[in-house]
Amino acid sequence: MRVGMFLNYAGGFAEVGDEVGELEAAGVDLVAVPEAYSFDAVSQLGFLAARTSTITLASGILQLYTRTPTLTAMTAAGLDYVSGGRFELGIGASGPQVIEGFHGVRYDAPVGRTREIIEICRATWRREPVVHEGRHYRIPLPAGEGTGLGKPLKLINHPVRERIPITVAALGPKSVEQTAEIADGWLPMFFHPERAGAVWGDALAAGTARRSAELGPLDVFASPALAITDRPEEVLPLVKPQLALYVGGMGAKGKNFYNDLVASYGFAEEAARIQELYLAGRKEEAVAAVPDELVRAISLIGPASYVAERVAAFAEAGVTTLTVTPLARSSAERVALMAGFRRLVG
Repeated sequence: MRVGMFLNYAGGFAEVGDEVGELEAAGVDLVAVPEAYSFDAVSQLGFLAARTSTITLASGILQLYTRTPTLTAMTAAGLDYVSGGRFELGIGASGPQVIEGFHGVRYDAPVGRTREIIEICRATWRREPVVHEGRHYRIPLPAGEGTGLGKPLKLINHPVRERIPITVAALGPKSVEQTAEIADGWLPMFFHPERAGAVWGDALAAGTARRSAELGPLDVFASPALAITDRPEEVLPLVKPQLALYVGGMGAKGKNFYNDLVASYGFAEEAARIQELYLAGRKEEAVAAVPDELVRAISLIGPASYVAERVAAFAEAGVTTLTVTPLARSSAERVALMAGFRRLVG
């Protein structure tokens, strides 16, 4: 199993560069750089490529709507080039609050757009003239919608690889099914090993049945919080604010993917209560309403023996890459925690 780590949105580039270099020396396989409405992920990924030599660098995630498909392909090819073939392209739809609220772009058709973006990226990396007649993207722009001067072009440079791995962040059944069919990796959120099969099993099976053998097995990511401690009860509360934010505040009632997910895990009443409190502005109460049972299930928090058992449970559920969020107060503590985790996973 690969061991990776999600970087923090707020970290300074120089300090994070030093830390990732130490993580690389400790045997960590991958770091993922998020992009919500913070600094862009690409700047930091390029910086890290220059500061490292073996660790895999992933975008976690680039949003579908904020770059044209061809620019996404160009960016991925450029990051793969400066890293010497160590980049993995993570993409996802994000949500309407970020896409429409921060970028001012319509949030629509995430499943259809994902398929077309993947097709365009792979054609671009093969250095084919980019010609795409899709429902959401038409390249070149058709006559009557521009100057009429557009013509098919291919990438000038020769990419390091024509098949850069693409991981898709997906939660809904249609999106997960499509991801299992066409992507290299799948990144869900709040992965519950014991209940993931009931939630996503049918969608994964349907997509896998149409999957090309050329793609190989789907790389399944999970991103639990990590703390190896004999006092887990002191650490569990640290995970709850993020859960409350996503379950309670990421969208309106009836339009919150994360709330639906937690409800499907068997916490419907709790999810509804968290959302009610959060949307009413009672955020501290919403945090307190997050059940310990949920936090334990989706996290790796406890003594080393317990964490090892939970890692085995994630593996049994099909997870192949654990990209964790270490709960540590300093860079030195994070590096030490990740080094110990790497040894524990083996």
